[in-house]
Amino acid sequence: MHQTPTPRQTQSVLISGGSVAGPALAYWLHRHGFAATIVERAPQLRDGGYAVDFRGEALDVLDRMGLLAEVRALGTRMGDAALVDAEGRQYATLPAALFAGDLEVLKGDLTRLLYEATRENVEYVFGDSIASLHQDADGVLVTFERGAPRRFDLVVGADGLHSRTRALAFGPEEDFVRHLGIYTAIFTLDNYLGLENTGRLYAVPGKAANIFTARGNTEARAAFHFAAGGLEYDRRDPAAHKRIVAERFAGEGWEVPRLLREMDAAEEFFFDANAQVVMDTWSAGRVVLLGDAGYCAGPTSGRGTSQALIGAYLLAGELAARGGDHTAAFAAYERQMRPRAAEHQALGREGAERFFLPAPTQDVLDRLADHARENTPTAPVRLPDRAPVAARP
Repeated sequence: MHQTPTPRQTQSVLISGGSVAGPALAYWLHRHGFAATIVERAPQLRDGGYAVDFRGEALDVLDRMGLLAEVRALGTRMGDAALVDAEGRQYATLPAALFAGDLEVLKGDLTRLLYEATRENVEYVFGDSIASLHQDADGVLVTFERGAPRRFDLVVGADGLHSRTRALAFGPEEDFVRHLGIYTAIFTLDNYLGLENTGRLYAVPGKAANIFTARGNTEARAAFHFAAGGLEYDRRDPAAHKRIVAERFAGEGWEVPRLLREMDAAEEFFFDANAQVVMDTWSAGRVVLLGDAGYCAGPTSGRGTSQALIGAYLLAGELAARGGDHTAAFAAYERQMRPRAAEHQALGREGAERFFLPAPTQDVLDRLADHARENTPTAPVRLPDRAPVAARP
């Protein structure tokens, strides 16, 4: 078994972002003897968002964390969904194997589970964010929007597609973000259709709307998707986002008018472009990027959460294996993660290209589902051994 070298002294690591990648990394850093601090812009845990799924190596990470059984217990248990026309008539069945992966949970449930697994051993700072980074030979001086400046040995940007850490250490967003031509809005609402472990999908050229049950059918998540080039809007103005969506879907059939009203009243609401992050390197001195901040594959890949977990495991493991030598560890992390990220981004581009294609026949859908089942691992695919094997403390 691999033996983790002990750093000469406990190294402090600041992680920007408290969604999935950040807490997963903090978990492994603590297990390897590092001191992790997470700073999260939101004032509390984010509970909204859609379902996320896991395959192969990501299942191995959850298993090594001692969380796989708990994540399975939170599974959406989603069955097949119905494709409907403007009058609500079903014209095809979308097999769950095509959208739910091997294991699917709500992102908010996963975030809370990771928080509970780390909160006793990791410092969390909510309602703040990094304002500036100043590196020297011994560490990084970090100033914050609200808190007092602090020094850390390393800084990790796990703050998503619009990473502030990436902007400070590498340059402006437009240098790295590649738009996939799709915008998505997601929100929480009552399960007013009375659905049970299923969903409804409505699509017309360049637009789609859907609703799926959540949390034991006690509530639902709905989404609007539409094709568009780069739009100009204030990323922090949800009222403007809702107006954009409402204008795009005005006059559409099925349940769209009701869903637009529900969206307007929703407090848990998300809107953004589907995009990828493409970079030549993910590290700059003592700063490194993790997950969507460095190599976002886009929602159409179905791999974003999985690669966040895998990247966290590999990054923490390489730092531990090299006794905290960040230069060697960051290079090894990139060598291992880049082929995975490239594969996931290829899937994201392919998914975006066919997102609004006319619905295939039921026979084609069934064949695609059979192929997906044959190629989806149902058991963890083992990663290189960089982790203690005991369950989480």
